[in-house]
Amino acid sequence: MSLLRFIVSILFVTLSFVPAFSNELIVFAGAASKPPAEEAANLFEKKTGIKVNLTFGGSGFVLSQMSLAKKGDIYFPGSSDYMEIAKKKGLVYPETERYVVYLVPAINVQKGNPKGIKTLKDLTRQGLRVAIANPEGVCVGLYAVEIIEKNLTQQEKMALKKNLVNYTESCEKTATAISLKAVDAVIGWRVFQYWDPQRIETIPLKRNEVIRIGYIPIAISKFTANKDLAQRFIDFILSDEGKGIFRKYHYFMTPDEASSWIGEKKPVGGEYKPPLEWIKR
Repeated sequence: MSLLRFIVSILFVTLSFVPAFSNELIVFAGAASKPPAEEAANLFEKKTGIKVNLTFGGSGFVLSQMSLAKKGDIYFPGSSDYMEIAKKKGLVYPETERYVVYLVPAINVQKGNPKGIKTLKDLTRQGLRVAIANPEGVCVGLYAVEIIEKNLTQQEKMALKKNLVNYTESCEKTATAISLKAVDAVIGWRVFQYWDPQRIETIPLKRNEVIRIGYIPIAISKFTANKDLAQRFIDFILSDEGKGIFRKYHYFMTPDEASSWIGEKKPVGGEYKPPLEWIKR
């Protein structure tokens, strides 16, 4: 046996006896929960001494990261769409899934609404700069495409597409596009306004234009080495203290709260697959 092979074999045996858990958690999260999730993770760390490593991004993109890396303790996407994919692919323990809060899609504009945007069809006006999140991997992008496809005519869709300046890579970057005045409007979440109330304003969609209410689920990853520790974090997120952080940012705590804001009841969760024409534009 060569010296190199001998060293590798010793390392392999040594690593085999390293405990398969640590006092840290790795969370792959959709950016739809970023401000309250960061605050909750920091509070959890202070209370428990357990380090929480958060990786944010588009829900589909961070799911791919988790799958490719074959690591992670918790999957915390921004919508049911990607949690359903995670369950179908066997990447999470389905029995551990819980619903945290609820989301409603809306139009987000710059504070004061300088372009006078009042309706979805206004986004088809010539000269407007519009952005949506990438529907290939970002939950709010899926909702945006679904709303456009089911509410606009073919001619209106073409006009809106001419106004699209880019696809954003996450919920956070969708909101930031408005904050930085890179665009005039996005189809985002109603809650974006409360992430940056000095620079973002929400324009509600008409009640018939809202297809469904979204929710933010959380579940334990199949790659975790410490299910008990992962469950401890989920329990904290779902506690009154954890939920209180989300409420501070004006997330809806129940479907009824979301329905009340819309003005009528809507289906909750579900899945949507965007037409191929919207993928990799």
